[in-house]
Amino acid sequence: MTRWEVAARADSAFLDAMQAAGFDAVVAQTLFARGFATPEAALAWLDPTPGGKPVDPFALTDLPLAVERILGAIDADEPIVVYGDYDCDGVTACALMHHTLHALGARFSVYIPNRFEEGYGLNARALEELAANGARLVIAVDCGARAFREANRARELGLDLIITDHHDLDLGGLPAALAVVNPKRGGAYGFDALAGVGVAFRLAQGLLRTRKAAGRPAPLAESALIDLVAIGTVADVVPLVGENRALVRAGLAAINRGPRLGVSALMKAAHIQPGKVDAQAIGFALGPRLNAAGRLESARAAYELLVTDNAIWADELATTLNHRNEQRQTLTAEMARRALELAGEGAVAFAADPTFNAGVIGLAAARLAEKHFRPSIVCAVSEGEVRGSCRSIPGFDITAALDACRDLLLRHGGHAAAAGFTTTPDRVEALHARLEALAQAARPTEGWERVIRADGEFPLAEINWRTLTQLRQLEPHGAGNPRPTLVVRGARKGSVDRIGKSAEGEGPPHLKLRLRDGWGASWEALGWRMGERAAEAAACEHLDLAFHLDVNEWNGEQRLQLILQDFRPAQT
Repeated sequence: MTRWEVAARADSAFLDAMQAAGFDAVVAQTLFARGFATPEAALAWLDPTPGGKPVDPFALTDLPLAVERILGAIDADEPIVVYGDYDCDGVTACALMHHTLHALGARFSVYIPNRFEEGYGLNARALEELAANGARLVIAVDCGARAFREANRARELGLDLIITDHHDLDLGGLPAALAVVNPKRGGAYGFDALAGVGVAFRLAQGLLRTRKAAGRPAPLAESALIDLVAIGTVADVVPLVGENRALVRAGLAAINRGPRLGVSALMKAAHIQPGKVDAQAIGFALGPRLNAAGRLESARAAYELLVTDNAIWADELATTLNHRNEQRQTLTAEMARRALELAGEGAVAFAADPTFNAGVIGLAAARLAEKHFRPSIVCAVSEGEVRGSCRSIPGFDITAALDACRDLLLRHGGHAAAAGFTTTPDRVEALHARLEALAQAARPTEGWERVIRADGEFPLAEINWRTLTQLRQLEPHGAGNPRPTLVVRGARKGSVDRIGKSAEGEGPPHLKLRLRDGWGASWEALGWRMGERAAEAAACEHLDLAFHLDVNEWNGEQRLQLILQDFRPAQT
C-alpha cells in the first residue's frame, strides 16, 4: 500500500512574491514545500552562483597533515600508491588522484582491489605486496573508515597510511592511520555528506593550492577535475544538497561544455547526446557502465577509461564497459528472481545462495527492497566466507543494525540505507535471526508503508512548458533533492496500453496512459514497470495521478509527458 502526502499550500504572500519574480504557481509551491519559507531564501537557493564564504578544504580534520605528507613524498621522490574502491565513486576518486599526482610530478601507482578475490576496501595481503614492492605512502580513497586491522598492519610494515573516506565511522574510534580525512569526523568543516570522490577532490585542492602558494603551481586547474566529482557523487547516491549540489552542477556544466576523452567515448556507447548530460544520465547510464567493470571482473577498465588520452583505446574500453553492463543486467535479473524466491515473509527480506555473484548482490538487494519495501539482504556464499549486501528503507538504519551484530561479522560498513558485510557460513542463520528481531522491533505496528511526498496539487491545465523550464532550475536531482512530484486529481482517462519489454524478457512491464485535462487537451503518462496495473487503470474513468514532469522526444518532436509515480481511482 502506498500513502500520498501532499505538502501544505504556500500562503498567498509567498506565491504573489514568487510570481512577481517571474515564477509560476507550480514552481513557487514546489520551493515552499521544500522548506523555503521566504521568497528571499527560495531565490537564493535557485541562484546558480550563490555568494557566501568559499569552501576551505583545509577545514577538514587531518587534511593539512595529509597534504604535508604527500607533498613531502613527492619532493623526496618516494613511491606513492593510491588505493581505491572498485565502485564508480572509488574509481572516479582514483582517476582524480591520478590526474592530480601526475600534475604534481609524483612517482605513483593506483591499486584497485578485485571484488571477488580481495573483497571491499583495504586488505592486509595487498598492503604487504605494496610494501614489498617499495611503497612507502598509501592514500586510501573511498575506503578505510573502519580498517582497524589493516591500518595496524600498514604501521607494522612501515607504510604511512592516509585514509580519505566518507563512510560512517565506527563508534569504537578511528583506524591508526597517519591521517583520517572524513567529513563525518565533524569539526570546523561543517558538511558531512561528501561522496568519496568529493573528499578526494578536497584533498586535491589542498595539494594544488599549497603548491601554488609556494610559487610552484601545477599545470592542472581544480576545475579540470570537477567532472569526475559529479560522476562519482551522483553514482554513489549521496544527498545532492549543499556542497554536493554545487559540485555536481559545476561538473555537469563541464561535461556538457566538453567532456574528457573517456567520458565522451562512454557517452557515445550509451547513446547520450553531447550537451545532454544531467544527473539522470549519470545515474542510469554512465554510472552503471563504470560500475559494471568492478561488478563482473576488475574495475581497472573503468579507471583506465577516465585517465587515458588515447582515443582508440577509449573507444575500446567504452565498448567493453557497455558489453559488461548488458551482462550485468541479465545477471541481476536472474539473481533477483532467485532472491525473491528465497526471501521469505519476515520483516527482513533475506536471501543467501552459493550461486549468487558477489558483484551484483547489491543490485539484487535493491530489487528486493523496491519490490517488498522492507530491509533486504542478499548474500553470496562461498567456501569459508559469506559476503552480504544490504539495502534498507526509511526508518531502519541498516549500518546501525549491523553494528548490533558485530560479534557475528568479520567486517562491515556503509550508510543508513546501504551497507555490506562479510561473515562465515556457520553464522548466517544467527545473523538472519538477529537482524529479523531488530527489524521486527523497529517496524511500525501497521507495517512499513511506502510514502509518496508530493510538492503540491494542481489542475493539469496549469502545467505547461514554462513550468518544466522553471522546474529545471531545481536540478540536479538526486538523494536529498528529489525530482518534484506533482499531484493532479480527477484527470479523464483515455486509452490504456502496456508497452515495452523488460530486461528479463518478460513483458510488457510498462504502462502508457492517454489523459485529458479540463480544457480537453491530450496528455501522455508513462508508468515504468506498471504494466501489471493496466486493468486497474482501465477500470477507472477518472484518475488521481502522482508524477514527475518530463519531456518525450520522438522523431524530432517534443511533448510534455507525465512520468507516473503512482495512480488511483479519483477521490472526491
